[in-house]
Amino acid sequence: MIQQSEFQLSAKSRGYHLVTREIKGQLPELPETGLLHLFIQHTSAAITINENADPDVRTDFETFVNHIVPENMPFLKHTLEGPDDMPAHIKAAFIGNSLTIPITNRRLNLGTWQGIYLCEFRNRANGRRLVATVYG
Repeated sequence: MIQQSEFQLSAKSRGYHLVTREIKGQLPELPETGLLHLFIQHTSAAITINENADPDVRTDFETFVNHIVPENMPFLKHTLEGPDDMPAHIKAAFIGNSLTIPITNRRLNLGTWQGIYLCEFRNRANGRRLVATVYG
């Protein structure tokens, strides 16, 4: 069985956002065992899995990644959409556009302290679209 759906996450401000609950709410009934593949259909945002308990982790990610890839780098050429655009593309390439999560007992088999993040790199973005594919 393979099921696929597309959905849009609510618009988020720039930063790292825990979206596990929002994503679970968009999924079909999960099989006993299988895999969930998530793909974000954007080039200036990313998805990843990391710490779900302490919000300081998300703040530290934002601070660290902005330190590595700051805005207003004078050598960038792709600047028509603003100073945050090309850095957003670079950050998204570093973090990635897809995840694969095991399904066990009809639940996402995430670790105790793991959650799914939307990494929003634009100062102003609309909701981000995801494709969810369930293999089971």
